[in-house]
Amino acid sequence: MTRWLDDDEQGAWRAFLAASQLVQEELDRQLQRDSGMPHAYYAVLVKLSEAPDRMLRMSELAAEVNSSQSRLSHAVARLEERGWVRRERCAADKRVSWAVLTDEGFAVLAAAAPGHVEAVRQSFFDLLDPEQLHRLTEICAVLLRKAAP
Repeated sequence: MTRWLDDDEQGAWRAFLAASQLVQEELDRQLQRDSGMPHAYYAVLVKLSEAPDRMLRMSELAAEVNSSQSRLSHAVARLEERGWVRRERCAADKRVSWAVLTDEGFAVLAAAAPGHVEAVRQSFFDLLDPEQLHRLTEICAVLLRKAAP
């Protein structure tokens, strides 16, 4: 039996989808305009910058950025063309590929970060009071627990 959404649930769901899409689009526009990259590429650069030796297995990177392996492979190919990332084969296991953030990629990320952080503040954090932020954090934690392995 289908448990249809009631009016409150329908309103909350649609508001969540619209707000999420709006914020993502604003961040993507800002990064495209100011740094010439989509938000998805920025996320890849961030994850690599935070990894030990600025490198992750391609499979780990895909999981970290919530991407399919094929979509990530395409993004990494574009980042390689720009000289921001390179792929390396694992010496111990030839089936494994590593994505490595280059010095140029790190410099591009460092240059893009201040504008991106300001866009995140303007389109998200500046619109919430401390109590709303706390509640949102709790809600996201609940949703993410469902997705955790």
